[in-house]
Amino acid sequence: IGNEFCERFSYYGMRTILSLYLTQALKYTETTSTIIYHTFVMLCYFTPLVGGIAADSWLGKYKTILYVSLFYAFGNIVLSVSSITVLNIPHAALSLIGLFLIASGTGGIKPCVSSFGGDQFVLPQQELQLQRFFSVFYFSINAGSVLSCFLTPILREEVKCF
Repeated sequence: IGNEFCERFSYYGMRTILSLYLTQALKYTETTSTIIYHTFVMLCYFTPLVGGIAADSWLGKYKTILYVSLFYAFGNIVLSVSSITVLNIPHAALSLIGLFLIASGTGGIKPCVSSFGGDQFVLPQQELQLQRFFSVFYFSINAGSVLSCFLTPILREEVKCF
């Protein structure tokens, strides 16, 4: 539940300000920024097919969640480091690599987390606990999304790192 809250907070927060980052920091045109943004979102919703196949065919749900969560975290690190202007690095290329890693990571998390959580309960004995789990699970997803969409623009404006 905590992983999903943090993943949704991170994803929606980054997505909320991604277009601004692409146009203002990386100096992409509006058209190029829109193409990158929509390609990223498309990959985020296409890669769960690959993640689900990988989990069902080779790795299993737990290992898939573990590995792609690390992939996702590394993508966030790459994207964050790429935005540090004082470093003499290829900012645009690293940003795109970070976005690809994040899209790949979210693709492995989405198809596995809810079913992995549901697998922890024995039915019919724990039906009530299963219902409570999914209520809290989806609440945490939506809470992470809403809080992030609200807080990220404020943090972007108020907090300066470099």
